Amino acid sequence: MRRRLRHPRENTALAVCVAVTGLAVLGAVSRFLSGAPDQPLLLLSIPLLVYFVRGYLHALQRVNGVRITGEQFPEAHRMVREAAEHFGMPHVPEAYVVLGNGVVNAFASGHGQRRYVAINSDLFEVGGRLRDPDALRFVIGHEVGHIAAGHTSFWRQFGISVANVIPGVGSTLGRAQEYTADNHAHAFCPEGRHMLQVLAAGKYLYPDVDFDDIAARAHTDTGFFVLLVNLLSSHPVNTFRFAALADPDRPGRLL
Repeated sequence: MRRRLRHPRENTALAVCVAVTGLAVLGAVSRFLSGAPDQPLLLLSIPLLVYFVRGYLHALQRVNGVRITGEQFPEAHRMVREAAEHFGMPHVPEAYVVLGNGVVNAFASGHGQRRYVAINSDLFEVGGRLRDPDALRFVIGHEVGHIAAGHTSFWRQFGISVANVIPGVGSTLGRAQEYTADNHAHAFCPEGRHMLQVLAAGKYLYPDVDFDDIAARAHTDTGFFVLLVNLLSSHPVNTFRFAALADPDRPGRLL
């Protein structure tokens, strides 16, 4: 069965988050029309804050990160270009290596019309010094997948801004988006799914991790507190995330 790229519950979760933000904005408008003097500031502060944070974060990568180009890290640059082409994107996003300080992470964002991915050096090393290009290719497919799926647009970020501060609401959309990005990565480089093992055990121990064992525990390691941890997390817990990649017939578990 061909794996569906977008998680089937993502758009529903997005609609809920946008509705929450919309109700907050409508409430502010109503109070403004009733004569509350502070409401215009509230209405303007949310989009301005989203714009400022996105612009600041982009500038931070540009001035501190190492730009991935055809001359600098050419293999990774080729992966970014190929991922964009694979997903039918009209433009290749910028890409940066940023100092990880031991943190294994990567993210995608944007500012204005520009989109970019940033990969922490500790994760980038998996495809470089540790010579596992498939794992790096999966990471890049995941982050470019976020961009291809529309997760990095300003209007989307503004639309979910209020919901993001409510526990369990914005995080549920976040988990759906992560499953969607994982599906993009799997479509781009299925042989690189073991990259999730890096997230579970780190960049040195991951070759000894049993992917299927973690995936199987999604059906045995359950209970109230497991579900609570998952509910409050912006990313699916590892057992659910591994299980979603192991079984293309079932979408990742949100709750």
